[in-house]
Amino acid sequence: MTQTTKNAPPLLTGGCQCGAVRYCIAAVPVKTCICHCRECQKQAASAFGISVLVRGCDITVTQGQLKTWQRPTDSGAVLDCHFCPQCGTRLFHGALDCSELTSVKGGSLDVVPDLAGVVHIWAARKVPGIAIPKGAKTYPGEPDDDFA
Repeated sequence: MTQTTKNAPPLLTGGCQCGAVRYCIAAVPVKTCICHCRECQKQAASAFGISVLVRGCDITVTQGQLKTWQRPTDSGAVLDCHFCPQCGTRLFHGALDCSELTSVKGGSLDVVPDLAGVVHIWAARKVPGIAIPKGAKTYPGEPDDDFA
């Protein structure tokens, strides 16, 4: 369960590449994972994406304004993708309210999370040559349970 403390300093801070958008997160992340899906590969322009999952209502944009783009998901849903309108850096995926968990793009955090022991999702789509550490919990696609 996520806990927040009123008037406590933010637990995490981050922003876009150009500095126009800054944000803080007032709660401990629920979980962190590495996603090997094709959409995360495209979004990150890399072999995988880092997703730090928090409640959207625990995110506060402290500087600048976001633009939102929507894309379809494999399940047929629509995903809100929030980004900086100046430099295009993708910052969050999902609703910015308490209705669901929101994925903060790990590379946008001021301190990138420790990836030792994180779960790997969409492992069936990983780029050849990328090694998933032995013993790491993996899912071939989207987990259908509350993965840890």
